[in-house]
Amino acid sequence: PTRLMGMMGAKKLFLTNAAGGVNLNFKPGDFMMITDHITAGIPSPLIGPNIEELGSRFPDMSEVYSKRLREVIRASAEKCGIDLQEGVYVQFTGPAYETEVRMAAIWGGDAVGMSTACEAMAARHMGIEVCGISCITNMAAGISKQELNHKEVQETADRVAKSFKKLVTEIIAGM
Repeated sequence: PTRLMGMMGAKKLFLTNAAGGVNLNFKPGDFMMITDHITAGIPSPLIGPNIEELGSRFPDMSEVYSKRLREVIRASAEKCGIDLQEGVYVQFTGPAYETEVRMAAIWGGDAVGMSTACEAMAARHMGIEVCGISCITNMAAGISKQELNHKEVQETADRVAKSFKKLVTEIIAGM
């Protein structure tokens, strides 16, 4: 889908996800602007023969998440009166709640999930400007003493949906 959007002319990609919090300063319901990502056990979307029309063989990924768009996100959160966390998102394969949480923390990860980084890499390869926000829907597996379940994730997402919609709408207007 990311490649298709790029081929159809998309110039910006705004990624969102539900994520487990690894950073102990986070709590369920927080929004985290993604400043960088780590992929673990995820095949790169750039593996295989390169299609030069999409991007160069070895693209620079030092700024996957646009500094310019991060400023837009910060300003939008402030304007909306929404507290905004910032951090590194770690993508694991899933489909299970995180099992490599300690490793993610050691690596400098603040949130974990099963999507987003691959889409961001494919977009940057094509020259698309990328930004992203995680909704911290739960503390990652093993961080809290309670067992994780999808109901908890959905309840948190539902609880903050109105604020998230307000923030996303303001960010898009600011782009």
